[in-house]
This record gives sequence, structure tokens and C-alpha cells, in this order.
Amino acid sequence: MTTTLAPPLSTRRERVAWYLYDFGNSAYASVVYLAVYSTYFKQVVVGGAEGSRLWGLAIGIALLIVAVIAPVLGALADFSGAKKRFLLSFSFLAIAFTGLLFFVQQGDVFLGMLFFILAEIGYRSSQVFYDGFLPELARPEEMGKVSGIGWAIGSAGGVIALLIILPLVLMFPGTFTVRLAMVITAAFWLLSTIPLILRLPERARKKALPAGDTYFSVAVKQVAHTVRTAGRFREMTKFMLAFLVYGAGVAIALEFAAIIGAVLFGMSQQLIIVFAIVVQVTNVIGAYAFGMLVERIGAKPTLIASLLAMIGVVLWLYFNNSQLGFILIGAAAGIAMAGVQSVSRTMVGLFAPAGQSAEFFGFFTMVGRIAFWIGPAVFGFLAAELALLYEGRGVAVEPAEQQGLRLAILAIALFLLIGLAIALTVNEKKARQAALTQQAEAALSGPLASAPVLVEADE
Repeated sequence: MTTTLAPPLSTRRERVAWYLYDFGNSAYASVVYLAVYSTYFKQVVVGGAEGSRLWGLAIGIALLIVAVIAPVLGALADFSGAKKRFLLSFSFLAIAFTGLLFFVQQGDVFLGMLFFILAEIGYRSSQVFYDGFLPELARPEEMGKVSGIGWAIGSAGGVIALLIILPLVLMFPGTFTVRLAMVITAAFWLLSTIPLILRLPERARKKALPAGDTYFSVAVKQVAHTVRTAGRFREMTKFMLAFLVYGAGVAIALEFAAIIGAVLFGMSQQLIIVFAIVVQVTNVIGAYAFGMLVERIGAKPTLIASLLAMIGVVLWLYFNNSQLGFILIGAAAGIAMAGVQSVSRTMVGLFAPAGQSAEFFGFFTMVGRIAFWIGPAVFGFLAAELALLYEGRGVAVEPAEQQGLRLAILAIALFLLIGLAIALTVNEKKARQAALTQQAEAALSGPLASAPVLVEADE
């Protein structure tokens, strides 16, 4: 008996173009978030504990805006067939303001926050449309592999960007080199976007608009309909709730890694860059390995494994007392976080009905941004209050800040544990079947019927 394999949804060149975009925009995450600008803003632009508070505030403002606009933008892109146009528009916004961070110097607090917020909005919003291409590039059975490869190549891009910047920081120490790193990052991202511009087509087609409606009004109706019927799409709803909770833990680890390294372990800017390189290198390994694991054992078991690994890493961090230990923790965290993040993206691709991928990734992004706002806000509040508590007991300011920060690390483990408990209740098989059912119903109906009417069979 001969088995006929289904033809691939995309060509190798199209997938490479998609991978290379992630290769470029991961430089932003590595340089701005993980290694360079976060510590520069805290220590140089602002200085002292106030720098941490304002850094968290800037992140919160940007992510709140993205959380509000992402679902509408996703629905708009799906209905108008314009994911690529939106992806490039937000990418260019982020690239421009990343480069403009070069002009932020000591005391330029407002400018430093404003440019970062605009870059962050562009970066986070572009991910909605980038992720929305995944169901057009890969079939369900290969989605985990393609997503994992994309994540791995993206992490490799972050490593290369840091390897370009590290020698400059070592040879020419000072704030000018740190600021120049922002220009290098913007150029790196721009160049990596060119293959996507040239080789990745927009496969989605415009849908006929009902009389009297515009793309925006239809998008708003789609989003409202999805919210009203979300309770009927039980497995996706449970997954999103789990992602909201464990995502808050991941957000703390990502957004405060450099600050934890500097405050708890006295790491210099150069050592923090080395730490970030280690994280990104192991991120490549983790993304590829967990992507392969999805194909072997399924998405949910792979997600559970990565969450358990992440919990172990956080507990290790709590008891660690050395710079070397912190770097080794970064290596383990890179593997675990790659699994959590890339497999979560894969699960949305598997659970989303065809034709609404960008809309559902828009909701995924909205939930993620809320998580990335909640986690750091809780962590920052706990660390600050605990530091004040220790000061009130007669502990000096610096040791009090260190002790408060260390105790607050346990909040990361708590978020991950609660998220894990919720994720264990998700039925992957039912969620995927619901997406197929919705797809079949949409194919038999008119354009607006493709708004998610998400029904799953009872147990």
C-alpha cells in the first residue's frame, strides 16, 4: 500500500524568510531587554532604586497598550488579508525607535521611556502578525517542528547580535558604546527583515465586506463575538488562563534577569552580556529540542515538561550565591524558557481555526502582554516592600534590597506552579477537534460566520 504525503504548505525559501525575521527581531529582545538597555536605563539614565520602578512602569505602559490593540489588529489582519503589511509597519516603528535610543543619555528619563515604549509597542505588535503566518507555513503535524526551528534561529540571531556588541563594550567601555549598541540592533533587525519583504507572500485573501461595514467595524464585531462565545471554547480558554499565570512567571525571569544579576551577584555590564549570550545559546538548543518533542509526545506533555524544568531553575536561583552559579542557571533557564514559549505558540497554532489565526494569536498576545504586565508589577512591588521591611528591622539599604529581591524570586515559582496546575486540565485532543469543527462550519457559511463559534463536545 502506497502512502501519499500531502504537499507542503510553503516553500523552503518562504520558511527561511520567516525564520530570518525572527533572527533579526530577537536582537531587540537580547540587547534592549535582556542585556544592555535595561541596565543602562536603570543605572545611568535614572539611577538607584527609582530606575527599577520606572523601568517596570515603561514596560507596563507599553504592554497595556499592546494588550488593548492586539486582538483588534489580529482580526483586522485576518479579514483584510493584510498580515504582512501590518507586520512590516509595526516592525519599522520598532526599528526606528530602537535606533533613536542612541540619543538617550543620563537624565533623559522621559525620552528614554518614550522611545522605549514606542519601540516596545512596535516589537510586541509585530509578533501578532509574525505568529499569524505559522498556520500558513506548516501543517498541524509539523507545526511544532517549524515553530521550534523558528525560535531556535531567532535565539541564534540574539546571540550573534550580542557577540557583535560584546567586543565593542570590552574595547571601548563607556556609555557611548552602550548607546551605539541600539543603532547596531536596529540595523541588524532591518537587514534580517529584507528576505521576508521579498520572499514571504500574503496568502490570505480579502473577505467581502457586508454592506455598510468597514474592515475595522467587522474586526471589532469579530473580537466581540469571540469574547462572547469564549466560554464555549473551553480547552482554549483553560490554556489561555494557564498561559496568563505561568507567563507572568516567565515575564519576571526575562525582564528582571539583568537587574537580579547586577543587584544580587554584583555582575558588570560585560558579565551580564556574557550571561545573555549563554541564555540565548541554550535557548537555541531548547527551542529545537522541545519542537522535536512536540512531534513525538504532543504539545501538552512537552509544555508540562518545560514548566517543570523552569520551576527547578527558579528554585536553584533562590539558593544560589555565586556569579558562576547565576550563569549556569541562565544556561538551564534558556533551555526551559524556550520550551515554555515556543510550545505555547505552537499550541495556539494548533487550537486556532483556519482563517482566524491572526485573530487568535492577537488574543494570545493580549493575554501574554497582560501576563508580562502582572508578573513584573507583582515582583517589583514585593521586592520593594520586602526591602523596606528589612530596612525597618535595621538592615542597611543595599543588603535590604538584596534580601528583598531574593525572597521575591519565590513569586516566580508560585506563578509557574499555579499555571502548571491549570495547564494539566487542558485536553489537547478536544481543543484541536474544536478548531477543525469551527473550520468546517465556517467553510459552509458566509464571511462573518467565520467569526469564532467555538464548540467542543462534552466529556
